[in-house]
Amino acid sequence: MPTTSTPPGASSGRRLSILVSSVVHGYEDLLESIYALLDGFGYDVRMSHKGTVPIDPNQPAMENCLATVDESDLFLGLILPRYGSGKEGPDGLSITHREALRAIEKDKPRWFLVHEHVAIARQLLGPYRDDTKKPAFELKSEVGFAPTPILSDLRVLELYEAAMRHDIASVADRRGNWVQPYGPDDDARLFATAQFRRYRELTDKHLTRLADAEGIRARLSRGRP
Repeated sequence: MPTTSTPPGASSGRRLSILVSSVVHGYEDLLESIYALLDGFGYDVRMSHKGTVPIDPNQPAMENCLATVDESDLFLGLILPRYGSGKEGPDGLSITHREALRAIEKDKPRWFLVHEHVAIARQLLGPYRDDTKKPAFELKSEVGFAPTPILSDLRVLELYEAAMRHDIASVADRRGNWVQPYGPDDDARLFATAQFRRYRELTDKHLTRLADAEGIRARLSRGRP
């Protein structure tokens, strides 16, 4: 007679949370399927497309999104041909761009998918890049750029290089810099399945570490060693 197994994370009373960071328009079907996969594996999935990002109505959208990065255990970023919305401030970076930079800054356990159009565009435009402007991805003055469905904005390439940790000169010193290219949506779903179906393994690894850190903070706040 079959037995009923305990759902992943139920014994601890706390599910691993994961923020899926992505532009939405034009990629709804992919996001729906990734949400369904991650939710089915047992994660607490935060995704703006599904309305599951915690929102403080007194804060701007950008601040809500960055706070969600801080509060989530894991981060999955999709780097797509469209750059995204929410650009504000002197740097003019989009919400998804700043979410990725925040995840890197906080050293969140993170995974990135990049659409093959972005990877190819970087290779094709590389010879025309103004290397004096790095880490910005700008083209030489005599080379023009116009948005296309293949690449809407050169800042997509800056996001791509940030995810690959090109800010660290030595390749050997880069950590958390795996960015998986994909073509058909099924390839992206395969990557998500391969990486995140290991729920119990990731829970044991990351929730234990997070619980230890929270315990240390609590003891310090009470003045105990």
